[in-house]
Amino acid sequence: MGGATMTRMIKTLVSASILSTAMSFGAMAQETVLRMSNWLPPSHPIVRDMMIPWAEKLKEASDGRIEVQILDAPLGPPPAHFDLAANGAVDLTFGVHGYTPGRFTLTEIAEMPFLADTSESLSVAFWRVYESDLAQAEEHRGTKVLGVFGHGPGLLLTKGKSVSPLSDLSGAKIRVAGNITNKLAEAMDMVSIQAPSPQSYEILSGGIADGIFFPVESVPFFKLETLVDKALRVPGGLYNVSFFFVMNKAKFDSLSDEDKAAIEEVSGEAFSRMAGQAWDAADAAGMEVIGSTVDFHDATEEELATLREKTQPMFDDLAKAYEAKGVDFEVVLGKLKDEIKAVAAE
Repeated sequence: MGGATMTRMIKTLVSASILSTAMSFGAMAQETVLRMSNWLPPSHPIVRDMMIPWAEKLKEASDGRIEVQILDAPLGPPPAHFDLAANGAVDLTFGVHGYTPGRFTLTEIAEMPFLADTSESLSVAFWRVYESDLAQAEEHRGTKVLGVFGHGPGLLLTKGKSVSPLSDLSGAKIRVAGNITNKLAEAMDMVSIQAPSPQSYEILSGGIADGIFFPVESVPFFKLETLVDKALRVPGGLYNVSFFFVMNKAKFDSLSDEDKAAIEEVSGEAFSRMAGQAWDAADAAGMEVIGSTVDFHDATEEELATLREKTQPMFDDLAKAYEAKGVDFEVVLGKLKDEIKAVAAE
């Protein structure tokens, strides 16, 4: 065998070895792919400004070892998503606690009226009390909770129906999104229509509902700006919606300590703060769209007093539900309010 031939063979073997090593490192860098089921359009703030940035942060925190694959189509309707993660059909998902009434009780505390003027203050405070007081009840069994959050202050928006005086709302048909908004509608002498947010346009345009409970952001996102024309607004919001972000517990437990640490680094309070900031930005953008076309009515002091009186039974009912689970409602509510103030003052 000639020297030139031998040289070519050695170069080929070296190149193959380098390629094999590079491929091995590449496989190591992306050894875990976490599948996320998503039931919202890719342009929704939860996907665009929360889930995608979280996935990018996780990839960086894990030095490229963990990739997140957001599935192109949901594996089930919105109310099914918690179970998709708990049962291991997917690794990751998010959803609305209230879409499965009666299942999540303690998280309803973050949905109560008059709590917070920003999503960031509510979401960070919500995570803190979840971690300190609510997690022990194990309402999210089967999952590792990566974050909890709420949207911006909830409004009542109507289509051609007066929101003041409050008596004008008696009998109005209002789309609600769970137990708290259902009780709020009843407290305000309105009729509840349960429907996930993606059905909002259909039920409003078809005359099935006279109005809807929504944050500002959701009005233009779900293309309701040409349908609603009046809004009732109160300090701290009329309500909120509580969201979960979870991972299959068995999947999390199967990871290395290093990868678990990477997930926890970008989750918890860090995620809840990012989610809150994203929703506040989306609310600001939404107000630019509807601020001049929707007539916002800020509740008068008399109307606020009426609303507080009408909604007090909601607080009383939740206190009883807390007691049944061995958790002190007044203590947790006080902590939540204190944390909201602390975050807002930052």
